[in-house]
Amino acid sequence: MEEPRMHIAMYVWLAMGHITPCVQLANKLAKRGHRISIFIPTRTQSKLQHLNLHPHLITFVPITVPHVEGLPLGAETTSDVDRSHHPILMTAMDHTEKQVEHLLVQLKPNIVIFDFTHWLPDLARRLGIKSVQYSVTGLLPSTFSAYREMQGQARNNPSGFPDLSSIIRLHKHEEKSFQSVKELEFGSGVLFLDRLQMGSRSSDVIAFKNCREIEGPFVDFREKAGEKPVLLSGPVIPEPQTSPLDPEWDHWLGGFKRGSVVYCAFGSEFNLEPGQFQELVLGLELSGKPFLVAAKAPKGYESVEAALPEGFEERVRGRGIVHGGWVQQQLILEHPSVGCFITHCGAGSMLEALLSQCQLVLLPTALIDQVFNARMISQSFRAGVEVKKGEEDGLFTKESVCEAVKAVMNEESEIGKEVRANHARLRNILLTPNFESSYIDNFCHQLQDLLKSS
Repeated sequence: MEEPRMHIAMYVWLAMGHITPCVQLANKLAKRGHRISIFIPTRTQSKLQHLNLHPHLITFVPITVPHVEGLPLGAETTSDVDRSHHPILMTAMDHTEKQVEHLLVQLKPNIVIFDFTHWLPDLARRLGIKSVQYSVTGLLPSTFSAYREMQGQARNNPSGFPDLSSIIRLHKHEEKSFQSVKELEFGSGVLFLDRLQMGSRSSDVIAFKNCREIEGPFVDFREKAGEKPVLLSGPVIPEPQTSPLDPEWDHWLGGFKRGSVVYCAFGSEFNLEPGQFQELVLGLELSGKPFLVAAKAPKGYESVEAALPEGFEERVRGRGIVHGGWVQQQLILEHPSVGCFITHCGAGSMLEALLSQCQLVLLPTALIDQVFNARMISQSFRAGVEVKKGEEDGLFTKESVCEAVKAVMNEESEIGKEVRANHARLRNILLTPNFESSYIDNFCHQLQDLLKSS
């Protein structure tokens, strides 16, 4: 017998890097006939409508983000504020609890998916709704934290558990960042990791946007720890772009030979420090390769042009562009002239990187999950090269950028051959026919089983 259709509500962290993957997951679920209600701030909805491929089944439900002290007026998502305001935005999100309760009573979904709103599982339970804590950044950050806690209690590797430290090694400056994340108050007086752990303990199941083929040891750890059933949605690959690449970029890229251009991007919200911005572009100049950088202006500058080193534009004219606006990343990575991708290792960009045929240079920025992603791809899979940074200060140099680019772009070197082959292997796994659809089908079956357990 055909399983009944589900109605799933989604309310995730107010950041495009969290909302967009959930819209993409909603498309996969709607394709199978399920109904999805996604809670999205009112003015932000227009930015996402083009991603809704099944508007008869996927509804964007407006949420009003209340103003709290310290939050800029009208701010709705992380793209409206700088990083220092993220905890305050989380406080505002916590203040939507009554709105969310009212909407859940009206909509009557079977399941609600959340990530950071640790109060949502108890609210859902009171209303007879199952809750799923879903992480779009994969298993690494929360799993590594739990592993460290167990290590601290046992003073060694917990017996019978995978040794995650042999897979992910943190440098001194990263250990400091990891510790600061543990101590970070993230909205309403709640520590960031406590928020995640309270949500996972209170939810009915925990789920992750990834697959065993990439994060198998971390799945094993979570399952062995026995907290909750672990569901995997698979990689949730974005649908192919239907619009063509902007003619300006297509023409410029078309002027270079196949696989020769280095493309570099750091996501839509991150600003490099001025000194690191200059080291990056000088490193690309030093490589001698044609390049396209898509980055926000560094901190303290109104434009990328104003932050460029003296004489830089004249020296690279014709072979290098530093662009401060939005670009069609997915289409640029597919262009035959692009042969290398320098990525900040955010979850969305990391997936696009693995799906591309570009060689990978890994340059994680501020967030600890990006460091985990970089270390996993460079050390566990040896499918990319990470830019070397200072052990203590975490700073990279133009020489380290140039070295990483040349290492992956040299098809004859041992490193070049190794990362090329390993990247191709991962890409082939992700693009295997029915690979993603089997994960989504199984994810749906597990959600159905969750409802049957009521």
